[in-house]
Amino acid sequence: MAKKKGIHFEVSERKILLRIVDLIMVFLGLYIISLSSEIEYLEVSSNNSTALILLGFYITVFGTVFEIYDLQKASQLDSTFRNVVITTSTVVLFYLLTPVLSPYLPEERIQIAYFYLTIIASILLWRFLYIYLIESPRFYKRVLVVGEVSNIDSLVKSLRNSDPNYKIVGFINSEETTSESVKFKGLKEFESADFLDIIEKEKISEILVASFNTEAITAEVYHDLMLLLERGFKIRDYTQVYEEMLLRVPIQFVGKDFYKYFPFSRSNENQLYIFFHRLFDILFSIVGVLFGIILLPLIYIGNLLGNKGPLFYSQERVGRNGKPFNILKLRTMIVNAEADGVKWAKKDDKRITAFGKFLRRSRLDEIPQFYNVLKGDMSIIGPRPERPFFVNELSRIIPFYETRHIIKPGLTGWAQVKTRYGASVDDSLLKLQYDLFYIKHRSVFLDFNIAIKTLSTILYYRGQ
Repeated sequence: MAKKKGIHFEVSERKILLRIVDLIMVFLGLYIISLSSEIEYLEVSSNNSTALILLGFYITVFGTVFEIYDLQKASQLDSTFRNVVITTSTVVLFYLLTPVLSPYLPEERIQIAYFYLTIIASILLWRFLYIYLIESPRFYKRVLVVGEVSNIDSLVKSLRNSDPNYKIVGFINSEETTSESVKFKGLKEFESADFLDIIEKEKISEILVASFNTEAITAEVYHDLMLLLERGFKIRDYTQVYEEMLLRVPIQFVGKDFYKYFPFSRSNENQLYIFFHRLFDILFSIVGVLFGIILLPLIYIGNLLGNKGPLFYSQERVGRNGKPFNILKLRTMIVNAEADGVKWAKKDDKRITAFGKFLRRSRLDEIPQFYNVLKGDMSIIGPRPERPFFVNELSRIIPFYETRHIIKPGLTGWAQVKTRYGASVDDSLLKLQYDLFYIKHRSVFLDFNIAIKTLSTILYYRGQ
């Protein structure tokens, strides 16, 4: 069997590639136009290192906010064009308004137009090449799944939807087959006897072992896996790939060996991280409270017109270590909305008032929670606090649900920026997977990532 495998890029590699080449193309474009004696706003040289670093920083930050590094959107030309134009417009605006660090405004304002168009053209040229070269089938990762048929369906669907470049070619049933064996029709099944030939014939670059019970793997399949491993072939466990690609913990696949899947982040016990995390909470919540006070008159008028009744309301939520606290929010539902009992909030919920819908979609209803952050009941970033009624219900249905309470709940979190508002048990399961991923990988970088993506959520009006 030949060891030669096709070229492919991992998810993390493509994200890094997009960021690095974006900056290279922008600086190259600016260098080319600076060769003209008539265009001298930003010369690419060591003398302008501070200005160039600032430009690179703005492109990286606002590119994240406006999702030009989202691989799903980056693979589509229309969304790429729209997001690049919005990103560049914001970058140039902030760049021009940054005193001292950016160059002085040129006397001829046409140079600003050249600067703006050069950035757009440079990034779009590279993105066009990315879509038609890097996103082409020649760079797909061709994967063969080995596992039990009964467990493959949900796993395959999740991985297919997460990355179009992750091409699952087929699967091999690792269990003993009988006449009563379950058949999976959603994917081509190969015979286990042809295992090694399939690797070469289908140009497989990775094997994904999706077996919940390794003892059930047949001796024939096990022998071939060992042989491939000894030859240096890439074999990975499904839980590792699932978490890496979907950025959430696959708790629905976790059994009695649950302790293997939750080596929680050291940041949860790092006193320096905890100190700066709390300092960030205090400083940011003070700004949030002041911002809320400024907007309060306008919100009060809106409440009188389209949300008649009390402006604020408090509700019991479950905090760290299961300790209850009262959360403060702007009221978005009609008075006595739960007269008929506790219910999930859902899309187009008739209990939500016209002005309340605006408050939810814009996330302005969350502003009073900065007070909870100041008190120490909550953090800026963490799992969203849930009501005791729903916690009791969900913890009986969803395994490890109460694990999310080992840290403070947050105003925003990984689940909030990765998925929409939860209104069912299935939605809560999905959100829990993201919450556990945050607890497991908690870090300054992930916190910063969430903060940036929260801006995207607000700007693109993705509230409930």
